[in-house]
Amino acid sequence: MNTPTHQPADARGHVLIHDPSLRDGHHAVRHQLGAGQLRAYAEAANTAGVPVVEVGHGNGLGASSLQAGQALLADDEMLAVVREALTDSRMAVFMLPGWGTTADLRKAIARQVDVVRVGTHCTESDLAERHLGFLRDAGVEAQGVLLMSHMATPERLAKECAQLVSYGASAVGIFDSSGHYLPADVTERITAIREAVDVPVAFHGHNNLGMAVANSIAAVEAGASTLDACARGFGAGAGNTQLEVLVPVLERMGFRTGIDLYGLLDAADIADRELMPAPPTIDSVAVVSGLAGVFSGFKSRVLDISRREGVDPRDVFFELGRRQAVAGQEDLIVDVALALREAQRD
Repeated sequence: MNTPTHQPADARGHVLIHDPSLRDGHHAVRHQLGAGQLRAYAEAANTAGVPVVEVGHGNGLGASSLQAGQALLADDEMLAVVREALTDSRMAVFMLPGWGTTADLRKAIARQVDVVRVGTHCTESDLAERHLGFLRDAGVEAQGVLLMSHMATPERLAKECAQLVSYGASAVGIFDSSGHYLPADVTERITAIREAVDVPVAFHGHNNLGMAVANSIAAVEAGASTLDACARGFGAGAGNTQLEVLVPVLERMGFRTGIDLYGLLDAADIADRELMPAPPTIDSVAVVSGLAGVFSGFKSRVLDISRREGVDPRDVFFELGRRQAVAGQEDLIVDVALALREAQRD
């Protein structure tokens, strides 16, 4: 049943919603989602008509490890459960070269993945060339996304996205991995990227400064056609753009998503009840992480290590930001905490 939403007469086109609740959300629960939890949410998202549901370890294919966190289930188990639940929605996975390999991609293809996103640091799109080429040759929809995108100028992001397209990406996107952006920042970057490529552009927001929905709206108004959002904002740090808020806001503005509102709200309730101890909040550490421009997925490790070493986690975040730490450099958290501890003793 289509449930009521406000729909202005001057509909403004379709926005594709990409839901990484079962991937980015893993960061918030130390990658410990079980099969029953994955199935329950995937079935609800599928019923609501969410077009794309992404699943996996928070850092993507092949990332389950002591360094990045060991997942409760192997990649193959997660994909099998979610693939069975998604009768209408498409299934997506994420990979970072260095964590994931071509062998991991082959396994995902065998599980009938529909969309693969290959992510790199915002100035290192060349690292995706091999994997995007492999996926293109395999006939799988391959997208290239740039992480920590606040670290690059709009012009540099446009250049990197054009390079991703040349490697075979059928869509490109930028991640506000630390929740650092304000709407004007997003507008400037999406505009530059739209002028540089002729493929769909995606935006993935985090909510450290409370701007995730506003930033997502800025992105779509600047020409992005795909927006990422998670149920209850389930994701790293202060969480992602909140899916069940974003969709009705888009519909009220005249954009079409094809998602059933009541079904979406039901899915969000299931996520709240089944996936997370509590929905993400913008706590003091999350604000500092956003201001410092540090990857939101560092939050749990920063808190753990800061507590162990007796240092202020806010100082750790600002120092990580000064050193321009990026995802995959979790070992740097220990170095920073030890340096701050020594400085306190002097």
